[in-house]
Amino acid sequence: MNWHRLFGLLLTDFFAGSPFVVELEKDLSIKKQLLDVVILRKHHGRFAGRLPDGFDNLAIHNLLTFKSYWEALDDWALKELTGHYVNYRKQVSPSLKSLLPEEEFRLYAVCSRYPHNLAGAVDLKTVQAGVYDCGRGTDLIRIVVAHELPRTDNNAILHLLSASPEQVRYGAEHYEQRSPDTSSLLSQLFEGYKREGLTMPYTMQDFRRDYVKEHLKDLTVEERLHGVPAEKIEKYLQRRKKPASAKKKNHKK
Repeated sequence: MNWHRLFGLLLTDFFAGSPFVVELEKDLSIKKQLLDVVILRKHHGRFAGRLPDGFDNLAIHNLLTFKSYWEALDDWALKELTGHYVNYRKQVSPSLKSLLPEEEFRLYAVCSRYPHNLAGAVDLKTVQAGVYDCGRGTDLIRIVVAHELPRTDNNAILHLLSASPEQVRYGAEHYEQRSPDTSSLLSQLFEGYKREGLTMPYTMQDFRRDYVKEHLKDLTVEERLHGVPAEKIEKYLQRRKKPASAKKKNHKK
C-alpha cells in the first residue's frame, strides 16, 4: 500500500472546490541545489597536524555551508543546510530503508563575522572562542566565526576568510600551503577583497615576496633563475666579479 499517495488523494478530494490545490509526489530536483563543501573521510588514519578550532569532532561525512563578510548566516541558511543534509544522507545511503547512521554526519556553518541576527533568533551555545553550537531538533550545527578565532597557526586558513585586515595578514603569513597551486587561490582572495572595497595591509605583493623567501631554499639554481633574462644575469655576475686590480686599489685607498 502506498500510504503517502493515498494520503495525498484523500487530501485532493477534501480540498476539491476550494482555493487550494493538492499536488502529489512533487519533484523537488528540478532546481539544482548545491551544498558548499563536503569533507569526506576516505580511509582510517589521523590528520597530520592540528585542525582549525571547531573541527575537532569531524565525522565520516561533514557538510559545510560558508557565508562571507557580505553574506548573513541566518536562520534560513541553517534551514538550507539541514535540507541539504537530509538529501545528502539519502543519496549516500544504501537505500531509503537503510540510511547510514546519524553519527556518521556532522553539520558546520562557517562565517566571516558574528551572526548577530541569528543569535537573536536562536540559542547559540559557546564552545570556545569563535566556536558555537546550535541545536536544530535532534541535530547539532557547529558554527565557526573566523573573525573571533585565536591567532594560532591551525586557524590560519580561516583567518584568510575573516575579511579583517589584521586577521587576513596573520593567515597569509602563517598558513602552510600543501600545494604550490594554492598561491593562485590566495591571489584570487586578495583580488576579491580589493574589488569589494576592503583594504588589506598585507598585499599580494607582500605574499609573493614572503612566499619566495620561505621556499627559495627548496629551489634548484635553474628554478631560481627561471624567467630571468640572460642579460640581467650577466650584468649581475659582472658586478659580483670585480677585477682583482680594482679590489687592491680600493683596499689601498
